[in-house]
Amino acid sequence: MTSAEESLSLFSGVRGRLSVLFELLKFRLASLIAFSGAMGYCLGAKEVSGVKMVLFIIASIAITGAANIINQILEKDLDKLMKRTMSRPLPSGRISVEQAAAYAIILGVGSLAIFVTAFNLNTALISLLSLILYGFVYTPLKKVGPIAVFVGAFPGAFPPMIGWVAATNHFGLEPGILFAIQFFWQFPHFWAIAWVLDDDYRRAGFKLLPANGLKDSDTTLQIMIYTLFLLPVGWLPYELGMTGINSAFVASIFGILFLAQTFHLMRTCTDKTAKQLMFGSFIYLPIVQIAFLLDKL
Repeated sequence: MTSAEESLSLFSGVRGRLSVLFELLKFRLASLIAFSGAMGYCLGAKEVSGVKMVLFIIASIAITGAANIINQILEKDLDKLMKRTMSRPLPSGRISVEQAAAYAIILGVGSLAIFVTAFNLNTALISLLSLILYGFVYTPLKKVGPIAVFVGAFPGAFPPMIGWVAATNHFGLEPGILFAIQFFWQFPHFWAIAWVLDDDYRRAGFKLLPANGLKDSDTTLQIMIYTLFLLPVGWLPYELGMTGINSAFVASIFGILFLAQTFHLMRTCTDKTAKQLMFGSFIYLPIVQIAFLLDKL
């Protein structure tokens, strides 16, 4: 083999390894969570520092990636049973558990170090709690029942609170309201996903749909009830003086549209409608958070 061929082979190997690490990170999911945290940071900060914003996003992606990797390590054998996950790095054997664990430790420790040094200890502690709840509590509960969704809603709703605390080093009603909005949003969002992927989840023994665990009117009623809570909590940032009236109207309009999708699911109980609700949930949260931020500015 010539030196050029050796260099090309080395480059291909490094690129392949980086590709696996990037896939293991679940970058798209991690970046969405970091975006939510960044919105909380901007809402809480009196003056946004570009450098600190970049550090916050990097640390948020890293801590989320660490939690995602822990989840994949614990579910490695279960992921082999589901079509959606069987080609992931761990079940497909493209990386070992030991290597993945080392990667998770590096990401977790690195992110906590950034939170402590660039922001404050409280930010690091909430982030660590989020990682523990997601990786070591929510993950094993997925085989127990829908209680997993309730537990998972806590780390899922922490990002905007973490952002606010990073900016202010202060707990209070404001970060609590940001937490509440994302907490109630978690249920229609995740149950819509669980509805669409129910057959695949059942192959791994996951029991995530509420009520009787079936794709029926009882489940859609639960989805509707949690979505209904978004209407009053969407007004609270305005009532607390965090934002203006415009974002409250935006939150109400999109909350009503989101709620209408749940009524549509109640009427049809189809996978197609559940998928529409899933995409509706992806639209609702960033639009409302951006509206809050623009109204503050």
